[in-house]
Amino acid sequence: MPDQRYSVNDYSVGNLLNWIQTKEIAIPEIQRPFVWQAAKVRDFIDSLYRGYPVGYLITWKAPDVRLKDGTQSIGQRILIDGQQRVISLEAALLGKKVVKKNYKQERIVIGFHPIEERFEVSNPVIKKDEGWISDISVLFDSNFKILHYLEKYCKVNDGVDRDEVFNRIDRLQKIQGNSLGVVELQPELDIEKVTDIFVRINSKGITLNASDFAMSKIASEEKYNGPLYRKCIDYFCYLVSSPGAYSKLSANSDFVQNEFFAKMKWLENWKNDLYKPSYTDLLRVIFMVGFKRGRLRDLVALLSGRNFETRTFEDNIAEDAFSRLENGLTRYINGVDFKRFVMILESAGFVDNSMINSVNTVNFAYGLYLMLRANGTTSQEIDGLVQRWFVMSILTSRYTGSTETAFDEDIRSIINRGTREYLNVIDQTILSDTFWNVALPQQMETSSTKSPYFNVFLASQVKENNKGFLSRDITVRTLLEGQKDIHHIFPRSYLQSHNFAPKDYNQIANLVVMQKEINIAIGNKSPSIYFKTLWDRCEVGESSYGRIDDSDELEINFDEHCIPSNMQTATFENYPEFLEKRRKLMASKIRDYYKSL
Repeated sequence: MPDQRYSVNDYSVGNLLNWIQTKEIAIPEIQRPFVWQAAKVRDFIDSLYRGYPVGYLITWKAPDVRLKDGTQSIGQRILIDGQQRVISLEAALLGKKVVKKNYKQERIVIGFHPIEERFEVSNPVIKKDEGWISDISVLFDSNFKILHYLEKYCKVNDGVDRDEVFNRIDRLQKIQGNSLGVVELQPELDIEKVTDIFVRINSKGITLNASDFAMSKIASEEKYNGPLYRKCIDYFCYLVSSPGAYSKLSANSDFVQNEFFAKMKWLENWKNDLYKPSYTDLLRVIFMVGFKRGRLRDLVALLSGRNFETRTFEDNIAEDAFSRLENGLTRYINGVDFKRFVMILESAGFVDNSMINSVNTVNFAYGLYLMLRANGTTSQEIDGLVQRWFVMSILTSRYTGSTETAFDEDIRSIINRGTREYLNVIDQTILSDTFWNVALPQQMETSSTKSPYFNVFLASQVKENNKGFLSRDITVRTLLEGQKDIHHIFPRSYLQSHNFAPKDYNQIANLVVMQKEINIAIGNKSPSIYFKTLWDRCEVGESSYGRIDDSDELEINFDEHCIPSNMQTATFENYPEFLEKRRKLMASKIRDYYKSL
């Protein structure tokens, strides 16, 4: 018979609330802001009142840790699934505030009409109606006296059945004795098995990952200031995406008194959206920098005190892991470093969030930046190494498959070889002449404007301060930061009229960054027409389809956009040949750009 690694038990609502108050169960303050609507809280309480099933909670008992004196520290329960329901109980029955999506603390007040046996979200009308108990949390206050309340209620609601009202209030109070099913997972289960159990039991099929478990583990360890670090992670990730919320959080959170919040003050005026990390991104970088590892499931084990050799759990390992976590977190949120890292990416030509396909590419680059800073590498060296690594990662789709395996291998190789030497090895083995001359042009045969190769090509144009196609003054950077006007060299409608399909006319080798008004002026003209007009007008010092009126300047513009020669004779019949030539020219430009970093 297989060994069962979990048990299913029934606990009363009162037990669950007591676990929270005694900190036996870990409920992160803002692990996921409370997303239930007030009406859903109402329905949940109503289901408990009527004895309807409300689903299972899932907890995972943290491993017991061996302390330095040889004794065992009893691990907490970590709430893996059911946070919204448990917080609903706290809010409705105990009158606790919840942290909403906007990170503002609010009360959710549920009213009960004992005569009609009806629950509603409390509102001004309900508060004025004497037939309603406008806030059921008063019934669960330890000082509540039901007989005294009943006498007052019956006095203002003349003619009601006293015994009926008493029974219904008593029934509502007794929902604390209602049972909830709790699936308790054993501490020896690894993350993969815990996740699998979660998905099988949870009808919604929501997939938890290692970072979810890590965040719950961090929040549960008060001994090592885990809840503080947890708040810091959450607030940082929220503010980096919504800087305008800084003042709101300042007025609604006790966390503002902590030194970590002061370290985030620079986010109040942050207006760059190039890198907006989630807590998973932040943890991945911290683990890389502080632990020199790439597999986040190992972070949960280390925070639990796991000794990988003896397979025991030890207090000194957990203590060291939380110390590393604090150090990595402090370095990650440092405003000087975060701003400089973003500036490094921008100076490589990546000036808009739409140019970033894989956030893990950014994560590794930031981790590399912090590692190089800690090693005392010079600023100039850091800039070049980080930019080269970032662009190499994009071109090779390095972190879009087995991300954690790639992180782990690259971290080890960088530590063993050094960043520059390891990059040179990659250049020789992966980014060889065959890659630039054969593989890259072939990989650019795509119609996806989200192609990493197209984004690197655009970055190369930004880096070289190229002008927009047929523009005399406006740069590619300006156009990307503005309306992102990307248009077709062979006009789309022109190719459509000759029966070309979208996958053909939307090829990235047919796209350029161009001012909208120039594109409109060209319309559906064949390249043989509008390119000839361009040359003819420049020969006599006049402009057309833009403000370029000099043939040398026009030639430079064509070169910046990798336009093949003899376009003044190009028609739809030459289109496949044009695509092949331009892909090779674009690949050559990307190669020169990469080697210049």
